[in-house]
Order: sequence, then structure tokens, then C-alpha cells
Amino acid sequence: MLEGSSLSPAPFPPAELDGVRLKHELFASVVELNTGVCGSVEEATRELATLRTVARERAAEAGLALAACGTWPTALPEEQAITEDEGFRRFVEYAGPSARRQYCSGLHIHVGVPSPDACMEALEAVLPWLPLVLAVSANSPYVAGRETGLASARAEILSLLPRSGAPPVFDSYAEWEAFAERLLALGLADEYTRIWWDVRPHPRFGTLEVRMPDQPTRLQDTAALAGLVHALVRSSEAGPAADRGAYAENRWAAFRFGREARLIHPDGTRLATVPELLDEVVARVGSAAVDPVLELDQAGDQLELGRTSGLGSLCERLVALT
Repeated sequence: MLEGSSLSPAPFPPAELDGVRLKHELFASVVELNTGVCGSVEEATRELATLRTVARERAAEAGLALAACGTWPTALPEEQAITEDEGFRRFVEYAGPSARRQYCSGLHIHVGVPSPDACMEALEAVLPWLPLVLAVSANSPYVAGRETGLASARAEILSLLPRSGAPPVFDSYAEWEAFAERLLALGLADEYTRIWWDVRPHPRFGTLEVRMPDQPTRLQDTAALAGLVHALVRSSEAGPAADRGAYAENRWAAFRFGREARLIHPDGTRLATVPELLDEVVARVGSAAVDPVLELDQAGDQLELGRTSGLGSLCERLVALT
């Protein structure tokens, strides 16, 4: 949430949150919007449009504005107020300065899976394609009023957390479950959602949760990325564990260069450009799910406006596009 005239981050009134569809987050100025279970990307988009409208109206009543993006261009992360919540307080005490730097937002997409084993199979199958998702979703080139040199500063910031990036290789769902339970037993986490991997099982919902994309600004971009992720997960097939070394290399290239990245192809034999990989996804899952993201370059658009018109104009534009 942003103070109406200055567009500086400001706490959202807690009384306006319902704890289900509109929830508080680590920082008091950040609101998490959650759809219910949806039968299609189109249904989820319609519900999210309603949630954005509700959040915008409640913000306006408090003299605030709503904006969606990976990082807020002018915000100083370490100076942002933390939400009054015991779980968040313990996390900040544990993670220290790494926690204070987490002033960023992502798009989390849940895709239903038929069984725990199918969830783990889908995780391994989709993992090699997630750097591509990051590259096309990059929407956080600024931090603290400066260009970072990264298309997705958010992805770099998340790397500061424990249990970030790619999950380890698990031979079975039971092995993952034992790992999560051990973290809780050792007091390293108070619930399994404190595992911040780019993709993870979410047994409470019966989904595979893909957490890779930066938060898009426009609703139609959110819909496009959700469609891409949904298609990748639903078309996945069981196979060997994904190459974590190639993944780490590709994740870095994606958050550094965005759409201009050259990524190790999922088959491991060659480098490929983002357009080439998108063309391959079109052939694999069909164009309807991929066409909307073919020209997406949110980070590039931010940088162009920030350089030509200044960060004040960029912030105003982000609010308008939201």
C-alpha cells in the first residue's frame, strides 16, 4: 500500500483484511490477495480482478493507493514496518538483515495434482522450465531508488533466505515430508510454508505451488503467466530428477538478463534464447497458453520509463496499470 500523495509505502489498515482472501504479509504495507479453488485460469483471473477492486477501494478509503510489482522502485527495504505478528517477529529475529531485505512480491500459482507422488513427479518435470518463467516475468529492476542491473532483483533477494532456490532431490513424497517434519521438530520453522523454494508441494491444498514469477503489475500479465505455469505443470511427464547445477546457472541468468537471457536448454545440450524456449513450449502445450507472454518485458518497460521520465512518473504509471 502507498500513501496517496507521495506514493511512499504505508501500512494497510489491519481491520480491512479478512485473513483469507486479503491477508497481511511480512511488511505492513504489503497485502496478499488469494483466490479460492478455481476450475480454470479464466475463473482465477475474474476472481483476482474482484480482489484487486476490493483492495483498491479499501485502500482508497484510508487515503492509500494500490500497486502491484516485484519491488517498489523508490522504497528503502530496511526501513519498512514489519507486521505485528508473532510468526513474523520470530522470522525477523532468526533471519536478521536477510529478512529486512525481503521487501518484494511474487506471484504464487497453485496447480492441483492427483496424488503426492504425482506432485513430486511434476515438480521435477517443471523445474528446468522455471528459469524461463522467471525471465519472462521479471518485474523488479529497481531497489531503493536505483537501478540494480538485474531484471529481477526480487529473485536475488530471495536467494538470501534459507531454503530458497531449487528444492533438494527427494526420492519420494515421504522423503520430502520427513525433511519438512524435521525442520519443524528442530525448531527451524514453525510450519512447512517457511520453506521458500521456487516450487514446493503444498499438501494442505493438494497442489504443486510454483513461486517463481515476479508479481506482475497488469492483471492480464498475471493471467498470462498463470496460464503458462498451469500448462507446464499439467503437461509434465515423469522423468529423472532435474539438473540442479544447470538450474542454478539458469536462475542466475534469468534474474540478471530477463528476456535477454541465454539459458541452458532443459535437455542440457545447448544454450537457448528465451524466444526459442517459448517457441518450444508453444509446440509442447499449445499456443493459447503461451501467446500472451511472448512479448512480455515488464522490467524493460520499467527501465525505459524510469530513465526517460524519472521514478516519480514510473511509480504513478505502476499504480495506474495496477
